[in-house]
Amino acid sequence: MSSYDFIIIGAGSAGCILANRLSASGRHRVLLLEAGGEDDSFWFKLPVGYVKHYYNPRTNWMYYTDAQPQLAGRKLYAPRGKVLGGSGSINAMIYVRGQPADFDDWEAAGNPGWGYRDVLPYFKRLENHPAGDTEYRSTQGVIGITPMKEIAHPICQNYLQACRELGLPQSDDFNGAQFEGAGIYEANIARGQRVSSSAAYLHPAMHRANLTVEIQCVAERILFDDQQRACGVQVRQHGVLRQVLATKEVIVAAGAVDSPRLLQLSGIGDADFLAKLGVSRVRHLPAVGRNLQDHLCVSYYLRANCKTLNDELGSLWGQAWAALRYAFTRAGPLAMSVNQAGGFFRGSATEDRPNLQLYFNPLSYSIPADSNASLKPEPYSGFLICFNPCRPSSRGYVEIASADPAVPARIQPNYLSTDKDRAEAVQGSQLIRRLLTMPALQSITVEEVSPAGKVSDAASMLEFFRQESGSIYHLCGSCAMGPDAGSAVVSPRLKVHGVAGLRVIDASVFPNITSGNTNAATMMVAEKGSDLILADWD
Repeated sequence: MSSYDFIIIGAGSAGCILANRLSASGRHRVLLLEAGGEDDSFWFKLPVGYVKHYYNPRTNWMYYTDAQPQLAGRKLYAPRGKVLGGSGSINAMIYVRGQPADFDDWEAAGNPGWGYRDVLPYFKRLENHPAGDTEYRSTQGVIGITPMKEIAHPICQNYLQACRELGLPQSDDFNGAQFEGAGIYEANIARGQRVSSSAAYLHPAMHRANLTVEIQCVAERILFDDQQRACGVQVRQHGVLRQVLATKEVIVAAGAVDSPRLLQLSGIGDADFLAKLGVSRVRHLPAVGRNLQDHLCVSYYLRANCKTLNDELGSLWGQAWAALRYAFTRAGPLAMSVNQAGGFFRGSATEDRPNLQLYFNPLSYSIPADSNASLKPEPYSGFLICFNPCRPSSRGYVEIASADPAVPARIQPNYLSTDKDRAEAVQGSQLIRRLLTMPALQSITVEEVSPAGKVSDAASMLEFFRQESGSIYHLCGSCAMGPDAGSAVVSPRLKVHGVAGLRVIDASVFPNITSGNTNAATMMVAEKGSDLILADWD
């Protein structure tokens, strides 16, 4: 039976960083387990290559939520990465940390050391930013960042001008001094290629003799000794069941769906619920799987009177030209995210902080639901504007549906279940409609294709959101950090309450969702989490 100091379950955005940091000194034997395969395809490097993994069961768990009562009974798609790099290998790469108040709220919830002033150094430790070493940015990290300000499509300037005409603030850097306002996004892209934590952290470390990486290896249960200390993992690899032991810690980094699922399968969760499914209790911890949060988004489609990326990518000739440009220069539309402009705004004068995020895309498109999916631009010159509330108050849960590890968990986000969330669903549509009346956008708009006349007042805006909104795949919070074992799963040191030798380190530990895309914050948690572990053992 193999034995290691640390076993990390999940080679996603967090797990790859943990594997690198914990093995760096050479003093600790580290095992990293990944249920998926290698991220060695060209499509993982190509920034727009994520569309090839959008409905691909080889690289994507392709989960769906339970039916959502407030969203017309729909089951929403919830893709999760099943590959080295996890969801960070298949996402749209927008790099947003969140606003400082998000992390100050983490600290205020009883988590010392997690306020903005505390986590900023870890964000800086991640990144290699062309702005250099400043109060907010750094060149010392390995996650390459591309500010898209100089390369975004020209019609993004019409959006920024429309925001100025509406009296909205501007932000030169959402991760800098001013979060609020309109601007151009950054992406974790360098030299025209995606920079996932697998590419930047894991692959450079895989030559180390003290780091073992196992792929196609599914963790089915955490093992415990007679004192109920986590001491290993039961895994299934290529149909063979075996056990591996951890002399120091088991670290769960399987994400907001599969981290609570694994804890429940292992006997950690609400005791009554586990008993109903025949799972032997190790620790009664009722918060496991609770506090699930996500961002919901809805899109407005516009027809333009000028060329957009629809024209560049909507024909075989245009795609061929873009491919040639990328092959020879690592530039052009294939070298960046299609989510280019956007910003963070207050939906009403009574909001004390930005509560809405906007995306302005110089491309209107769909992705067909099959494993050979490719981005399909609308058959006209077009663009889209979409929004999501930043800090929804709806809370859901993740629950195992069976004691069988092969059965996926139930995902019930309870979307749009609060008055606040329903009000913000209307605020976002009202903001977009006001923006579309500004001269800078009017000058390039022929018509609103969708939702057009179907949406005209607050009631129809809310109904549009119920019928058409979808997840942006920012699931988090289901193993929340906090001081109370009755309402949280892990301590501020990310240790599972009441269970020795076990931590959770991924987006599931977020006490509240961050404002914006969650991948940067997940990587920050891993950087800080690795320091916490090493401080305890070194």
